[in-house]
Amino acid sequence: MLRTRVRSSTARCGGCGQRSTRVHGRYLRRLRDVTIAGLRLLLQLQVRRFRCDNLGCPVVTFVEQVNGVTSPYARFTPGLRGLLTEIGLALAGRAGARLATAIGVPAGRDTLLQLVKALPDPTVTAVRVLGVDDFAFRRGRHYGTILIDMDTHRPIELFDGRDGDSLAAWLQQHSGVEVICRDRAGGYGEGARQGAPDAVQVADRFHLWQNLGQAVEKTLNLHRAALIAPTPPQTGDTAPKMLQPPSEKKIVTRLRENYNAVQELAAQGMSKAAIGRRLSLHPATVRKFANARSVEDLTAVTEQRTHVVDPFTGYLHQRWNEGERNATQLFREIQQQGYPGGDLAVQRYLRSFRRGRGHAPHPGPKPPTVRQVTSWIMTHPDRVDARDAAKLRDIRNRDQDLNRLVKHVRAFAAMMTGRHGERLEQWITAAETDTLTPLAGFARNLRRDIDAIRNGLTMPHSSGPVEGSINRLKMIKRQMFGRAGLGLLRKRVLLAP
Repeated sequence: MLRTRVRSSTARCGGCGQRSTRVHGRYLRRLRDVTIAGLRLLLQLQVRRFRCDNLGCPVVTFVEQVNGVTSPYARFTPGLRGLLTEIGLALAGRAGARLATAIGVPAGRDTLLQLVKALPDPTVTAVRVLGVDDFAFRRGRHYGTILIDMDTHRPIELFDGRDGDSLAAWLQQHSGVEVICRDRAGGYGEGARQGAPDAVQVADRFHLWQNLGQAVEKTLNLHRAALIAPTPPQTGDTAPKMLQPPSEKKIVTRLRENYNAVQELAAQGMSKAAIGRRLSLHPATVRKFANARSVEDLTAVTEQRTHVVDPFTGYLHQRWNEGERNATQLFREIQQQGYPGGDLAVQRYLRSFRRGRGHAPHPGPKPPTVRQVTSWIMTHPDRVDARDAAKLRDIRNRDQDLNRLVKHVRAFAAMMTGRHGERLEQWITAAETDTLTPLAGFARNLRRDIDAIRNGLTMPHSSGPVEGSINRLKMIKRQMFGRAGLGLLRKRVLLAP
């Protein structure tokens, strides 16, 4: 423990600022400081209490302060207070308390949170380029908005809700915004027009590409049958002997019956709502049946449903054809290869082969999933694996609709990466006139915000820094939100380094 005495002839009153020489009393003051060589340090100072000579000052007595060491009512030195504040900003309550104890400056979680809450808000300077996006407190129920200074990549405001009124109010209080980078949400667009009518709105390219990927995935779902390569005919001894072909699944039969019923009633001129009431089907199901080109587009989805045994069927076929009939032994063999299921699923899969005592079909190539094909289409051709590129070429050769889909996507990618916003109208017209329904819907939706989208495809601004800040916000939120409120979350997001 270090002992020292503080001596001074006068002290300045904290209420009126006038100096006083009248000593009212003395007492010992103890303050914790940062560690020295791993040892805790406690400062003990003898300070004096002065009486204020200013009769108009509301302060009767005050205590002298030592610059750089003490502050009113503080138990920590400024150095230790700053250290604990940084720990609170980085780790919040419990985790921060554990770290503080480990480095020799123990502090409770409430103390750390109080230090963070006491920090002043950062000063918002003039913002030229503003980034706006929403984030979820609780997905699907509760959302908030974050504002980013795109020049410094720092968050400048965080508030509850994601309506345009809050954004408009903030813009009216902070003039000078020239460019607003946002996603395609209508609320932010309207709020930007109200709060900063002269600002240029830029739709983010990341969200445009993401929305296009969703349209591609929907289109592939409607063309699942084209993803399955035709099986070459097998004759003679090479043909597998299946004495009893597997019967059609009940769900496939039900889909086929509902599809035929919907198509028949639609041909009679009934509306989709009336068809749904007649057949007791959900409106979304009626739309799916009505818009499908054929029943195969619907049954392909069911036929391609993955099963826990699917990755190991090739090995099971090989061992079955070699003469192994013990399902338990086959289960043990594929379990060593990483099979996560139980033996009952293996027994059910082999049951159809036991009935005829024939050979299992020769293992053929498994068709790619919709997500795999979507990733091939949405990836630059030079970055696609050669084998995947060959599969994609094969799919394009089998289905002209998917061939046109790939052409549309690559034309949009060239327009986006080259920032050729002047081609947007031409691309929208080409996609709208095509028979690819999900892609045409995506193109029509672009017209609702075409000016901001054209700016996003022309100007260099992007919401990449906004997405990075949201990822950081999610990490902070998972550490504390639910046990703490928006006020503490806002402090940590805006002030944390």
